[in-house]
Amino acid sequence: MSEDAADTPAPVDASAAVNSEFLRVMQSRGYLYQCSNLAELDALMCKEIVPAYLGFDATASSLHVGSLLQIMILRHLQRCGHKPVVLVGGGTTKIGDPSGRDTTRQMLTDEQIDANIAGISKVFARFLTFGDGPTDAVLVNNDEWLGQLRLLPFLRDYGRYFTINRMLTFESVKQRLGREQPLTFLEFNYMIFQAYDFLELSRRYGCRLQMGGSDQWGNIISGVELGRRADDASLFAVTAPLITTADGKKMGKSLGGAVWLNEDLLPPYDYWQFWRNTDDADVVRFLRLFTELSDERIAELAQLEGAAINEAKVVLADEATRMLHGDGCLAAIRQTAAQLFTNGGGGGGVGSGGADMGTLPTVAVSRAELDGGITVVELFLKLNFAKSKSEVRRLIAAGGARLNDEKVIDEALVVGSGAFADGQLKVSSGKKKHGLVKLSQ
Repeated sequence: MSEDAADTPAPVDASAAVNSEFLRVMQSRGYLYQCSNLAELDALMCKEIVPAYLGFDATASSLHVGSLLQIMILRHLQRCGHKPVVLVGGGTTKIGDPSGRDTTRQMLTDEQIDANIAGISKVFARFLTFGDGPTDAVLVNNDEWLGQLRLLPFLRDYGRYFTINRMLTFESVKQRLGREQPLTFLEFNYMIFQAYDFLELSRRYGCRLQMGGSDQWGNIISGVELGRRADDASLFAVTAPLITTADGKKMGKSLGGAVWLNEDLLPPYDYWQFWRNTDDADVVRFLRLFTELSDERIAELAQLEGAAINEAKVVLADEATRMLHGDGCLAAIRQTAAQLFTNGGGGGGVGSGGADMGTLPTVAVSRAELDGGITVVELFLKLNFAKSKSEVRRLIAAGGARLNDEKVIDEALVVGSGAFADGQLKVSSGKKKHGLVKLSQ
């Protein structure tokens, strides 16, 4: 690699002049953080269709909202007349990306990886148009080439382009070593295989640009340099800022766990509720990043103050949910939200005010379970409203746990069938998180 290849550049000047539509969108909406050669990439994107890729490893059966920024970038790329290449990491998942990790990732079997790829691939069709056209998206799996590599020929042909000295300067490596956490030789090779992905995609699909989060800069720029050294190819790197919420938390998590994009892991109402609960300080930024509302409309919403900011939160929740789950679910979600947010959900038990409570996250319990004795703590855990019994107990002690809108004061309470009105029981954690427990036979 060249001596300065892995040096992390300063963020792109927000006022830098760009002419291509895609880079203007990236810049104006807050996606553009670093670029390896902004002027040259801008000129290229003004004169021709540029295939560009983003990679997603298959470590779970669904992506979560932390990946949504990257998916939105691919969507904007296509809408601006360029070609998205979605790379799923069937090969690199077998290694595990060490970026941002304190420990080695769990090794998955081929069967688990294939199942995860099937799961995460579902979401891309919601945001991108796939096909054979010049700007249609394509989905590829890097196991196609990584799985066929032979070690000695690969090291002979490409290992000479990487130096241990430079790799040790990468932020992902320095952080692990600085915390004295083991970094296996397997993980150390991840960056080489990611660089080789870029080379292969350049050869197979004419990819000129790799995009990713700013924590991937070292890996991405390695691919740019490998393309130059191996094929004399002019490739480019662009990164987006890592998104954190106003309280400093990493995007993609909620009190109940990961905010999954697949409906089988997170109901549309929960997804809507995640956006509705956005911190006041994040609303305008998230409208730019996670919706396609016009700048003018966002500017209007940015003027809202005090309690009126909740209107902007509802718009954010509606637009983000519509994009992922479609319009069909919004009417039922709004009906339920009208009761839970406007009326507070109080006084009427399950389904009061005509709200469609069926849009809430739901679990079932059998009469046998009730006869055997099920505690209120177990109900909260069943709904994933807490990660541990002690967390539920703290919620109860703080007065935030309710059954059918009645405050729970006894953490040892055993719930019986008498608590189920019309065969269901409303469970609430705080003022904004609600679910149903349904009685099955």
